[in-house]
Amino acid sequence: MLTKLEMLYEGKAKKVYRTEDKDRVIIEYKDDATAFNGKKKGTIQEKGFYNAQISAALFNLLEDNGVKTHFIKKLGDREQLTTYVDIIPLEVVVRNIVAGSLSKRLGLEEGYVLEEPIIEFYYKRDDLGDPLLNNSHIRALKLADEEEIKEITAMGFKVNDILRNYLSNKGIELVDFKLEFGKNNGNILLADEISPDTCRFWDKSSGEKLDKDRFRRDLGGVENAYREVWSRVK
Repeated sequence: MLTKLEMLYEGKAKKVYRTEDKDRVIIEYKDDATAFNGKKKGTIQEKGFYNAQISAALFNLLEDNGVKTHFIKKLGDREQLTTYVDIIPLEVVVRNIVAGSLSKRLGLEEGYVLEEPIIEFYYKRDDLGDPLLNNSHIRALKLADEEEIKEITAMGFKVNDILRNYLSNKGIELVDFKLEFGKNNGNILLADEISPDTCRFWDKSSGEKLDKDRFRRDLGGVENAYREVWSRVK
């Protein structure tokens, strides 16, 4: 049984702890909430619990369908044992329906259904505002080489297919989502989390938002939205 040792890193939503095994870390999910690159801050009661549980369920689903992830197992209500990875500083966003920044950039109405999914890359740099990158930027910054970009792209689309079909059967529309990837011994693994913090989930019947947009846009009912997603995927 591995134990939680000193903290290696604390982010906006999670803490990462070292264990006796250099290839294993423990991730603890927090209730802290941020938006707009940390400009808006708050707390969502039990968010850490819901996100840990939802992420575990969806990581298990992806593993069962051939996607390699950092997830190993749940350790409790808010903690997970995962493989240590060196995070690739890219935020990989897959979009099925126009929402958020894409609506503003392209002048398309929110809710417009794309004919095919779009994948986007953002530089994971809060101090720069997480700028949008293309493949040439990624290579120039030496964030990933061309083969790695191809692998990450293929994994992103595969994750989208699996999650979109699964969630549709749960009455949830997968609008868009952010993924992060990391390397362990040269292997690229899906990392971070998959939760209402990192995905846009809309109820298929009502169109109700079931994600962090309720916090971003001061819509209220944030805790209930997270709880609803958990109740459908647990």
